[in-house]
Parts: sequence; C-alpha cells; structure tokens
Amino acid sequence: MAASVLGIIGGSGIYDIPMDSARWETITSPWGEPSDAMRRGEIEGQPVVFMPRHGRGHVHSPSPINYRANIDQRR
Repeated sequence: MAASVLGIIGGSGIYDIPMDSARWETITSPWGEPSDAMRRGEIEGQPVVFMPRHGRGHVHSPSPINYRANIDQRR
C-alpha cells in the first residue's frame, strides 16, 4: 500500500508553512510548466507537498495558470 501524502494547493500568505526538512523542488510535467516549484517536507511526521497556485509573490493571475501541470499526480 502506498504511503499517503498531504497535498496543499494554496495562495498568498502560506508559502512558509512550518515543516520539518522543508525544501523547494522544481518539477516537470507533460502538461508544461507548473506555477512554481513545490515545497516538500513533513508536519508531525506526515509527508506534505505545497504548491503555490499563483507562484511565490503572487506573480501569476488566474487566467494563465497551468492547472493541469499544477495537479499532475505523476511526481
């Protein structure tokens, strides 16, 4: 059975969720470039991945966001 991972797609103000062993990881997707890198870490032992939907610093408006690349589960 695969281990569960909590995925959070969020917006402004939650880029620095307190996580243990947190690191930003650049990913690729067959759908193109996602909004930003993913932040991987753990919260109380639970693996967590955070994706800033509009990019860090809110650099993408809603219309051009590549939702397919942001939600791709093959990572």
